[in-house]
Amino acid sequence: MEEETAKLPLPDTFLEFLQTNGIDPSIYPAIETTPRYIRLKPGSEAYIEDIEAEIKCKLQKVNWLPGFYSLPPHIQIANSKPYKEGKIYGIDAASGAAVLALDISVGDHVLDLCAAPGAKLCMISDLLGDSGSVTGVDIARHRLAACRTMLQKYASGDVCRLFIADGTTFSIMPVRDHSHSISCEYALEEKQDTFREWSSRRPWKERKRAARAREHAASIVVSETDHPELIFYGQASGVVGLSKTELYRIVSSSEVSSYGYDKVLVDAECTHDGSIRHIQKFEHWGWETLDDRVLNAERSDILTTLQLKLLTNGFRLLRVGGSLVYSTCSLTVSQNEDVVERFLKESSSAELREIVAAKDWPCKSGRIPKTLRFDPVTSQTSGLFVAKFTKLAV
Repeated sequence: MEEETAKLPLPDTFLEFLQTNGIDPSIYPAIETTPRYIRLKPGSEAYIEDIEAEIKCKLQKVNWLPGFYSLPPHIQIANSKPYKEGKIYGIDAASGAAVLALDISVGDHVLDLCAAPGAKLCMISDLLGDSGSVTGVDIARHRLAACRTMLQKYASGDVCRLFIADGTTFSIMPVRDHSHSISCEYALEEKQDTFREWSSRRPWKERKRAARAREHAASIVVSETDHPELIFYGQASGVVGLSKTELYRIVSSSEVSSYGYDKVLVDAECTHDGSIRHIQKFEHWGWETLDDRVLNAERSDILTTLQLKLLTNGFRLLRVGGSLVYSTCSLTVSQNEDVVERFLKESSSAELREIVAAKDWPCKSGRIPKTLRFDPVTSQTSGLFVAKFTKLAV
């Protein structure tokens, strides 16, 4: 058995990629021993024995990460009763650490700039409870729709709002005055242009417009003046009672400094080379697909440019004194430390901050002090890079 798990049929091109980027290929066989992780929905602690009986294994508490439990790697939860009932959801411990690094406080207004597929969004919402707000943004409609489904399944959407938008240009501020909120059935009143309580039921004309937009999406170039599409909002998210003009109001830089987001998470699109379960999928997809998605130099250049733009825009939307966490599930320096260094050179108000909670975390320091790296061998998690910034007054 040891002989089998010590080997992974990685192609030579990928091994060369790992060597070039200083990544130890021995992390990939660790998929056989790296646990799966779940987060327990707050309030479900009393059901732990029932959950264990349903999934037929003992939950191991993750001592360094509140609310998290580990499972043997072969355990599947998708068809289990606790999963279907919204008592548990899957999220890697390293991803949970990135959320925890934000140090979310009661009343915070949080932006998740690359929100899909939604587990981190649910965790943020759980940490906020019924206070503050969380705004989820993603450019892919189907991925953001999955976030919406997840929020509704886990009853975590009351303070959430979701926008289909380009994270590099998104500009909508949090709503800090909830006095507009009212309680009634959903409608977008055309005369008053006012948002009512959200419902999945939409007027026929609105559904028709949305269908036409989807049909032509591939051929339409969206301009920067087009509004992001709001596809979900909770009763306490601050949207109810607003007009479109108020929601999409353009604010000045000085207003952002005072009234921007308290916390921003930029879990940026990347090559996913640190996610060993993702790499394992290429055995089924075909290793030539790996060449296109991970090893292609042109794609890597495009990704690092995108990552810097996402980080820069997320930081622009942060209030002075607020915190931003940048993370990727790549282990390459080019998508992590290099992006951080470029960003710091261009942003005089940005300062790297130590992640205080990390003193108890099973991770390594990145190549830049105060940055962190998780990997399957060191951390028993998927690979993840994490850096935290604060915005200074200038």
